[in-house]
Amino acid sequence: MSSATSAPAAQRFPLAAMMVLATIAFTAITTELLPSGLLPQISTGLTVSEPVAGYLAAAYAAVIVVTVVPAARLLGTVPKRPLLVALVLTFALSNAMVGLAPDFTSAMIARLVGGLAHGLLWTTMAPYVARVVPAAKVGKALAIVFSGNSLGLAIGAPIGTALGGFLGWRASFLALAGFSLLLAVVGCFLLPSVRQVAGEARPSLRAAIAQPGVKPVAIAWPLLVLAHFALFTYIAPYIRDAGLPDYAITLSLTVLGVSGLLGIWIAGLTVDSHPRRSLLMTTAAIALSMLLLPFVGGSLAFALVLMSVWGAGLGAIGIYNQSAILRAGRENKDAANGLTVLTIQLGITVGALYGSAALVVAGPLLVPAAAALPVIAALVIAWAGKTAAYPPGPRESVWKSPRPIEGRAGTSRPGGPGPGRP
Repeated sequence: MSSATSAPAAQRFPLAAMMVLATIAFTAITTELLPSGLLPQISTGLTVSEPVAGYLAAAYAAVIVVTVVPAARLLGTVPKRPLLVALVLTFALSNAMVGLAPDFTSAMIARLVGGLAHGLLWTTMAPYVARVVPAAKVGKALAIVFSGNSLGLAIGAPIGTALGGFLGWRASFLALAGFSLLLAVVGCFLLPSVRQVAGEARPSLRAAIAQPGVKPVAIAWPLLVLAHFALFTYIAPYIRDAGLPDYAITLSLTVLGVSGLLGIWIAGLTVDSHPRRSLLMTTAAIALSMLLLPFVGGSLAFALVLMSVWGAGLGAIGIYNQSAILRAGRENKDAANGLTVLTIQLGITVGALYGSAALVVAGPLLVPAAAALPVIAALVIAWAGKTAAYPPGPRESVWKSPRPIEGRAGTSRPGGPGPGRP
Protein backbone atom coordinates (compact mmCIF):
# COMPACT_ATOMS: atom_id res chain seq x y z
CA MET A 1 0.00 0.00 0.00
CA SER A 2 1.38 3.38 -0.95
CA SER A 3 1.63 6.29 1.45
CA ALA A 4 -0.85 8.15 -0.71
CA THR A 5 -3.54 5.56 -0.09
CA SER A 6 -2.65 4.87 3.52
CA ALA A 7 -2.85 8.51 4.63
CA PRO A 8 -6.54 9.04 3.84
CA ALA A 9 -7.38 5.63 5.24
CA ALA A 10 -5.73 6.59 8.50
CA GLN A 11 -8.22 9.48 8.87
CA ARG A 12 -11.26 7.22 8.73
CA PHE A 13 -12.47 5.32 11.77
CA PRO A 14 -12.15 1.60 10.92
CA LEU A 15 -15.29 0.39 12.70
CA ALA A 16 -15.35 -3.03 11.02
CA ALA A 17 -11.76 -3.68 12.06
CA MET A 18 -12.53 -2.66 15.65
CA MET A 19 -15.47 -5.06 15.71
CA VAL A 20 -13.18 -7.84 14.52
CA LEU A 21 -10.69 -7.00 17.27
CA ALA A 22 -13.51 -6.99 19.85
CA THR A 23 -14.48 -10.47 18.65
CA ILE A 24 -10.87 -11.59 18.94
CA ALA A 25 -10.83 -10.27 22.53
CA PHE A 26 -14.09 -12.15 23.18
CA THR A 27 -12.50 -15.34 21.85
CA ALA A 28 -9.37 -14.89 23.97
CA ILE A 29 -11.31 -14.32 27.21
CA THR A 30 -13.65 -17.23 26.49
CA THR A 31 -10.64 -19.46 25.80
CA GLU A 32 -9.05 -18.40 29.09
CA LEU A 33 -12.18 -18.92 31.23
CA LEU A 34 -13.75 -21.98 29.59
CA PRO A 35 -11.95 -24.69 31.65
CA SER A 36 -13.18 -23.12 34.91
CA GLY A 37 -16.82 -23.82 34.04
CA LEU A 38 -16.12 -27.33 32.78
CA LEU A 39 -13.80 -28.65 35.50
CA PRO A 40 -16.01 -31.58 36.60
CA GLN A 41 -16.45 -32.85 33.03
CA ILE A 42 -12.77 -32.34 32.19
CA SER A 43 -11.76 -34.09 35.40
CA THR A 44 -13.89 -37.11 34.52
CA GLY A 45 -12.90 -37.14 30.86
CA LEU A 46 -9.15 -36.99 31.50
CA THR A 47 -9.32 -39.16 34.66
CA VAL A 48 -7.71 -36.60 36.97
CA SER A 49 -8.98 -34.90 40.13
CA GLU A 50 -10.72 -31.53 39.91
CA PRO A 51 -7.79 -29.70 41.59
CA VAL A 52 -5.44 -31.18 38.99
CA ALA A 53 -7.83 -30.26 36.17
CA GLY A 54 -7.74 -26.72 37.57
CA TYR A 55 -4.08 -26.52 36.56
CA LEU A 56 -5.31 -26.08 32.98
CA ALA A 57 -6.49 -22.62 34.01
CA ALA A 58 -3.52 -21.82 36.27
CA ALA A 59 -0.93 -22.86 33.67
CA TYR A 60 -2.57 -20.60 31.09
CA ALA A 61 -1.97 -17.54 33.27
CA ALA A 62 1.49 -18.70 34.36
CA VAL A 63 2.81 -19.02 30.80
CA ILE A 64 1.64 -15.46 30.09
CA VAL A 65 3.72 -14.13 32.98
CA VAL A 66 6.82 -16.05 31.92
CA THR A 67 6.72 -15.45 28.17
CA VAL A 68 4.93 -12.18 27.45
CA VAL A 69 7.91 -9.80 27.64
CA PRO A 70 10.53 -11.91 25.77
CA ALA A 71 7.99 -13.00 23.15
CA ALA A 72 6.84 -9.41 22.59
CA ARG A 73 10.46 -8.30 22.18
CA LEU A 74 11.25 -11.16 19.79
CA LEU A 75 8.22 -10.49 17.59
CA GLY A 76 8.11 -6.71 18.06
CA THR A 77 9.01 -5.90 14.47
CA VAL A 78 6.72 -8.51 12.88
CA PRO A 79 3.91 -6.80 10.88
CA LYS A 80 0.90 -6.49 13.15
CA ARG A 81 -1.93 -7.71 10.91
CA PRO A 82 -0.39 -11.10 10.02
CA LEU A 83 0.70 -11.49 13.63
CA LEU A 84 -2.87 -10.93 14.88
CA VAL A 85 -4.25 -13.44 12.37
CA ALA A 86 -1.57 -15.95 13.38
CA LEU A 87 -2.47 -15.53 17.05
CA VAL A 88 -6.16 -16.20 16.34
CA LEU A 89 -5.13 -19.33 14.43
CA THR A 90 -3.07 -20.32 17.47
CA PHE A 91 -6.20 -20.04 19.65
CA ALA A 92 -7.96 -22.31 17.16
CA LEU A 93 -5.10 -24.82 17.35
CA SER A 94 -4.96 -24.71 21.16
CA ASN A 95 -8.70 -25.25 21.60
CA ALA A 96 -8.77 -28.03 19.01
CA MET A 97 -5.87 -29.77 20.78
CA VAL A 98 -7.69 -29.56 24.11
CA GLY A 99 -10.89 -30.90 22.55
CA LEU A 100 -9.04 -33.86 21.05
CA ALA A 101 -6.57 -34.43 23.89
CA PRO A 102 -6.22 -38.14 24.77
CA ASP A 103 -4.79 -37.39 28.22
CA PHE A 104 -4.10 -34.60 30.69
CA THR A 105 -0.53 -33.99 29.53
CA SER A 106 -1.69 -33.31 25.98
CA ALA A 107 -4.37 -30.94 27.25
CA MET A 108 -1.81 -29.10 29.37
CA ILE A 109 0.52 -28.62 26.39
CA ALA A 110 -2.43 -27.28 24.39
CA ARG A 111 -3.26 -24.77 27.12
CA LEU A 112 0.35 -23.58 27.28
CA VAL A 113 0.15 -22.86 23.55
CA GLY A 114 -3.02 -20.86 24.12
CA GLY A 115 -1.47 -18.91 27.02
CA LEU A 116 1.47 -17.91 24.85
CA ALA A 117 -0.93 -16.59 22.19
CA HIS A 118 -3.00 -14.76 24.84
CA GLY A 119 -0.06 -12.79 26.20
CA LEU A 120 1.16 -11.85 22.74
CA LEU A 121 -2.34 -10.81 21.71
CA TRP A 122 -2.64 -8.19 24.43
CA THR A 123 0.83 -6.80 23.79
CA THR A 124 -0.05 -6.47 20.11
CA MET A 125 -3.68 -5.36 20.04
CA ALA A 126 -3.61 -1.97 21.79
CA PRO A 127 -0.52 -0.65 19.93
CA TYR A 128 -2.10 -1.89 16.68
CA VAL A 129 -5.26 0.08 17.48
CA ALA A 130 -3.17 3.19 18.16
CA ARG A 131 -1.59 2.85 14.70
CA VAL A 132 -4.75 2.36 12.62
CA VAL A 133 -7.13 4.77 14.37
CA PRO A 134 -6.98 8.59 14.30
CA ALA A 135 -5.23 9.80 17.45
CA ALA A 136 -8.30 11.68 18.72
CA LYS A 137 -10.41 8.49 18.62
CA VAL A 138 -8.06 5.92 20.15
CA GLY A 139 -10.11 5.90 23.37
CA LYS A 140 -13.33 5.20 21.46
CA ALA A 141 -11.62 2.40 19.57
CA LEU A 142 -10.25 0.82 22.75
CA ALA A 143 -13.74 0.95 24.27
CA ILE A 144 -15.10 -1.05 21.33
CA VAL A 145 -12.27 -3.56 21.48
CA PHE A 146 -12.46 -4.00 25.26
CA SER A 147 -16.18 -4.70 25.08
CA GLY A 148 -15.11 -8.13 23.86
CA ASN A 149 -13.59 -8.78 27.29
CA SER A 150 -16.84 -8.14 29.13
CA LEU A 151 -18.83 -10.12 26.57
CA GLY A 152 -16.43 -13.04 27.00
CA LEU A 153 -17.04 -12.93 30.75
CA ALA A 154 -20.79 -12.30 30.61
CA ILE A 155 -21.72 -14.42 27.57
CA GLY A 156 -18.84 -16.44 26.11
CA ALA A 157 -17.84 -18.51 29.13
CA PRO A 158 -21.45 -19.24 30.25
CA ILE A 159 -22.47 -20.32 26.72
CA GLY A 160 -19.39 -22.53 26.46
CA THR A 161 -20.18 -24.07 29.82
CA ALA A 162 -23.81 -24.67 28.84
CA LEU A 163 -22.73 -26.24 25.54
CA GLY A 164 -20.39 -28.52 27.47
CA GLY A 165 -23.29 -29.59 29.65
CA PHE A 166 -25.38 -30.58 26.61
CA LEU A 167 -22.77 -31.97 24.18
CA GLY A 168 -19.74 -32.65 26.38
CA TRP A 169 -16.72 -30.55 27.27
CA ARG A 170 -14.80 -31.58 24.15
CA ALA A 171 -17.55 -30.17 21.93
CA SER A 172 -17.20 -26.76 23.64
CA PHE A 173 -13.49 -26.54 22.87
CA LEU A 174 -13.93 -27.79 19.31
CA ALA A 175 -16.74 -25.29 18.68
CA LEU A 176 -14.52 -22.48 19.98
CA ALA A 177 -11.71 -23.74 17.73
CA GLY A 178 -13.99 -23.60 14.69
CA PHE A 179 -15.15 -20.11 15.61
CA SER A 180 -11.53 -18.97 15.96
CA LEU A 181 -10.67 -20.39 12.56
CA LEU A 182 -13.56 -18.51 10.94
CA LEU A 183 -12.52 -15.34 12.76
CA ALA A 184 -8.98 -15.61 11.41
CA VAL A 185 -10.35 -15.74 7.86
CA VAL A 186 -12.50 -12.65 8.50
CA GLY A 187 -9.49 -10.87 9.99
CA CYS A 188 -7.50 -11.42 6.80
CA PHE A 189 -10.05 -9.31 4.92
CA LEU A 190 -11.11 -6.67 7.47
CA LEU A 191 -8.00 -5.87 9.50
CA PRO A 192 -6.02 -3.03 7.89
CA SER A 193 -2.30 -3.41 7.43
CA VAL A 194 0.16 -1.14 9.23
CA ARG A 195 3.12 0.17 7.28
CA GLN A 196 6.39 -0.66 9.00
CA VAL A 197 8.48 2.42 9.77
CA ALA A 198 11.96 2.18 8.28
CA GLY A 199 14.57 1.55 10.94
CA GLU A 200 11.96 0.93 13.65
CA ALA A 201 13.69 -0.54 16.68
CA ARG A 202 12.59 -3.57 18.62
CA PRO A 203 10.46 -2.79 21.67
CA SER A 204 12.76 -1.91 24.59
CA LEU A 205 11.40 -2.63 28.05
CA ARG A 206 14.22 -0.64 29.63
CA ALA A 207 13.44 2.40 27.49
CA ALA A 208 9.72 2.05 28.26
CA ILE A 209 10.32 1.92 32.03
CA ALA A 210 12.52 5.02 31.73
CA GLN A 211 9.53 7.01 30.47
CA PRO A 212 8.31 9.02 33.48
CA GLY A 213 4.64 8.02 33.29
CA VAL A 214 5.00 4.30 32.64
CA LYS A 215 5.84 3.03 36.13
CA PRO A 216 2.85 4.65 37.90
CA VAL A 217 0.39 3.20 35.37
CA ALA A 218 2.11 -0.21 35.45
CA ILE A 219 1.62 -0.26 39.23
CA ALA A 220 -1.79 1.42 39.67
CA TRP A 221 -3.61 -0.60 37.00
CA PRO A 222 -2.55 -4.02 38.38
CA LEU A 223 -3.54 -2.88 41.89
CA LEU A 224 -7.08 -2.37 40.59
CA VAL A 225 -7.04 -5.79 38.93
CA LEU A 226 -5.64 -7.31 42.15
CA ALA A 227 -8.54 -5.81 44.11
CA HIS A 228 -11.08 -7.07 41.60
CA PHE A 229 -9.85 -10.66 41.68
CA ALA A 230 -9.42 -10.64 45.46
CA LEU A 231 -13.18 -10.03 45.75
CA PHE A 232 -14.36 -11.76 42.56
CA THR A 233 -12.61 -15.04 43.47
CA TYR A 234 -14.38 -15.19 46.84
CA ILE A 235 -17.71 -13.63 45.92
CA ALA A 236 -19.61 -16.81 46.84
CA PRO A 237 -18.53 -16.95 50.53
CA TYR A 238 -19.09 -13.18 50.82
CA ILE A 239 -22.67 -13.48 49.49
CA ARG A 240 -23.50 -16.28 51.91
CA ASP A 241 -21.96 -14.44 54.88
CA ALA A 242 -23.84 -11.26 53.93
CA GLY A 243 -27.14 -13.09 54.28
CA LEU A 244 -27.95 -12.97 50.56
CA PRO A 245 -29.71 -15.86 48.76
CA ASP A 246 -27.61 -18.47 46.95
CA TYR A 247 -29.00 -17.47 43.55
CA ALA A 248 -27.34 -14.09 44.09
CA ILE A 249 -23.99 -15.74 43.27
CA THR A 250 -24.95 -16.36 39.64
CA LEU A 251 -26.88 -13.09 39.49
CA SER A 252 -23.88 -11.10 40.72
CA LEU A 253 -21.64 -12.53 38.00
CA THR A 254 -24.17 -11.48 35.37
CA VAL A 255 -24.47 -8.01 36.91
CA LEU A 256 -20.69 -7.59 36.90
CA GLY A 257 -20.46 -8.57 33.23
CA VAL A 258 -23.36 -6.41 32.03
CA SER A 259 -22.37 -3.38 34.10
CA GLY A 260 -18.82 -3.78 32.78
CA LEU A 261 -20.20 -3.18 29.29
CA LEU A 262 -21.91 -0.01 30.54
CA GLY A 263 -18.63 1.17 32.06
CA ILE A 264 -16.79 0.55 28.81
CA TRP A 265 -19.40 2.59 26.91
CA ILE A 266 -19.07 5.49 29.37
CA ALA A 267 -15.28 5.32 29.17
CA GLY A 268 -15.46 5.45 25.39
CA LEU A 269 -17.30 8.77 25.65
CA THR A 270 -14.92 10.36 28.17
CA VAL A 271 -11.44 8.88 27.74
CA ASP A 272 -10.34 11.18 24.93
CA SER A 273 -11.70 14.38 26.51
CA HIS A 274 -11.61 13.96 30.31
CA PRO A 275 -9.26 11.03 31.02
CA ARG A 276 -7.82 12.19 34.35
CA ARG A 277 -11.03 13.39 35.99
CA SER A 278 -12.91 10.31 34.78
CA LEU A 279 -10.25 7.89 36.03
CA LEU A 280 -10.07 9.51 39.47
CA MET A 281 -13.85 9.55 39.90
CA THR A 282 -14.17 5.94 38.69
CA THR A 283 -11.42 4.67 40.98
CA ALA A 284 -12.99 6.46 43.94
CA ALA A 285 -16.40 4.95 43.08
CA ILE A 286 -14.92 1.43 43.00
CA ALA A 287 -13.29 1.94 46.41
CA LEU A 288 -16.52 3.30 47.89
CA SER A 289 -18.64 0.43 46.54
CA MET A 290 -16.25 -2.15 48.02
CA LEU A 291 -16.14 -0.36 51.38
CA LEU A 292 -19.95 -0.36 51.54
CA LEU A 293 -20.48 -4.02 50.56
CA PRO A 294 -19.96 -5.33 54.13
CA PHE A 295 -22.92 -3.15 55.21
CA VAL A 296 -25.61 -4.44 52.82
CA GLY A 297 -27.43 -6.07 55.75
CA GLY A 298 -29.00 -8.81 53.66
CA SER A 299 -30.43 -6.35 51.10
CA LEU A 300 -30.00 -7.92 47.68
CA ALA A 301 -31.03 -4.69 45.89
CA PHE A 302 -28.38 -2.64 47.73
CA ALA A 303 -25.74 -5.29 47.06
CA LEU A 304 -26.54 -5.40 43.34
CA VAL A 305 -26.35 -1.61 43.09
CA LEU A 306 -22.88 -1.66 44.67
CA MET A 307 -21.82 -4.54 42.42
CA SER A 308 -23.03 -2.59 39.40
CA VAL A 309 -20.81 0.34 40.40
CA TRP A 310 -17.91 -2.06 40.95
CA GLY A 311 -18.45 -3.81 37.60
CA ALA A 312 -18.96 -0.61 35.61
CA GLY A 313 -15.89 0.92 37.24
CA LEU A 314 -13.68 -2.04 36.39
CA GLY A 315 -14.91 -1.99 32.80
CA ALA A 316 -14.15 1.71 32.48
CA ILE A 317 -10.85 1.63 34.33
CA GLY A 318 -9.34 -0.72 31.77
CA ILE A 319 -10.00 1.82 29.00
CA TYR A 320 -8.60 4.75 30.98
CA ASN A 321 -5.43 2.87 31.93
CA GLN A 322 -4.91 1.37 28.48
CA SER A 323 -5.07 4.83 26.98
CA ALA A 324 -2.74 6.14 29.70
CA ILE A 325 -0.05 3.51 29.11
CA LEU A 326 -0.07 4.08 25.35
CA ARG A 327 0.31 7.81 25.93
CA ALA A 328 2.98 7.44 28.62
CA GLY A 329 4.99 4.91 26.59
CA ARG A 330 5.33 7.31 23.64
CA GLU A 331 7.57 5.71 21.00
CA ASN A 332 8.03 2.72 23.35
CA LYS A 333 4.30 2.09 23.72
CA ASP A 334 4.58 -1.53 22.53
CA ALA A 335 7.04 -2.41 25.30
CA ALA A 336 5.12 -0.35 27.87
CA ASN A 337 1.93 -2.18 26.97
CA GLY A 338 3.74 -5.52 27.27
CA LEU A 339 4.90 -4.50 30.74
CA THR A 340 1.31 -3.88 31.86
CA VAL A 341 0.21 -7.26 30.46
CA LEU A 342 2.87 -8.85 32.69
CA THR A 343 2.02 -6.82 35.80
CA ILE A 344 -1.73 -7.36 35.33
CA GLN A 345 -1.26 -11.13 35.21
CA LEU A 346 0.77 -10.85 38.40
CA GLY A 347 -2.07 -8.78 39.84
CA ILE A 348 -4.55 -11.54 38.99
CA THR A 349 -2.37 -14.17 40.68
CA VAL A 350 -1.60 -12.09 43.77
CA GLY A 351 -5.23 -10.95 43.95
CA ALA A 352 -6.48 -14.49 44.47
CA LEU A 353 -3.85 -15.06 47.19
CA TYR A 354 -4.64 -11.71 48.83
CA GLY A 355 -8.35 -12.51 48.84
CA SER A 356 -7.64 -15.90 50.38
CA ALA A 357 -5.61 -14.26 53.16
CA ALA A 358 -8.39 -11.73 53.80
CA LEU A 359 -10.93 -14.56 53.90
CA VAL A 360 -8.94 -16.40 56.59
CA VAL A 361 -7.90 -13.38 58.66
CA ALA A 362 -10.97 -11.10 58.47
CA GLY A 363 -13.75 -13.42 57.34
CA PRO A 364 -15.89 -13.47 54.17
CA LEU A 365 -17.90 -10.35 55.02
CA LEU A 366 -14.79 -8.14 55.16
CA VAL A 367 -13.17 -9.38 51.97
CA PRO A 368 -14.66 -6.39 50.03
CA ALA A 369 -13.17 -3.95 52.54
CA ALA A 370 -9.78 -5.63 52.17
CA ALA A 371 -10.13 -5.39 48.38
CA ALA A 372 -10.77 -1.65 48.70
CA LEU A 373 -7.30 -1.03 50.15
CA PRO A 374 -5.32 -1.60 46.90
CA VAL A 375 -7.95 0.48 45.08
CA ILE A 376 -7.25 3.37 47.44
CA ALA A 377 -3.52 2.89 46.82
CA ALA A 378 -4.15 3.06 43.06
CA LEU A 379 -6.19 6.24 43.58
CA VAL A 380 -3.27 7.87 45.42
CA ILE A 381 -0.86 6.90 42.64
CA ALA A 382 -3.21 8.26 39.97
CA TRP A 383 -3.74 11.50 41.88
CA ALA A 384 0.03 12.00 42.20
CA GLY A 385 0.69 11.19 38.53
CA LYS A 386 -0.89 14.32 37.09
CA THR A 387 2.09 15.26 34.92
CA ALA A 388 3.19 12.17 32.98
CA ALA A 389 1.08 9.16 34.00
CA TYR A 390 -2.44 10.58 34.23
CA PRO A 391 -2.36 14.12 32.81
CA PRO A 392 -5.57 16.07 32.12
CA GLY A 393 -7.16 15.74 28.70
CA PRO A 394 -7.75 18.48 26.13
CA ARG A 395 -11.04 19.63 27.65
CA GLU A 396 -9.81 19.33 31.22
CA SER A 397 -6.83 21.61 30.53
CA VAL A 398 -9.20 24.53 29.84
CA TRP A 399 -10.32 24.92 33.45
CA LYS A 400 -6.73 24.49 34.66
CA SER A 401 -5.39 27.36 32.58
CA PRO A 402 -5.15 30.73 34.40
CA ARG A 403 -7.23 33.60 33.10
CA PRO A 404 -4.99 36.02 31.13
CA ILE A 405 -4.53 39.50 32.60
CA GLU A 406 -5.68 42.21 30.25
CA GLY A 407 -3.12 44.67 28.97
CA ARG A 408 -0.03 42.57 29.70
CA ALA A 409 2.35 41.20 27.13
CA GLY A 410 1.68 37.63 26.09
CA THR A 411 -2.05 37.72 26.79
CA SER A 412 -4.30 35.86 24.41
CA ARG A 413 -6.36 37.72 21.83
CA PRO A 414 -8.92 36.79 19.23
CA GLY A 415 -7.39 34.39 16.75
CA GLY A 416 -4.43 33.73 19.02
CA PRO A 417 -3.44 30.55 20.86
CA GLY A 418 -6.17 28.86 22.87
CA PRO A 419 -5.86 27.43 26.37
CA GLY A 420 -3.26 24.69 26.66
CA ARG A 421 -1.84 25.35 23.20
CA PRO A 422 1.48 27.03 22.37
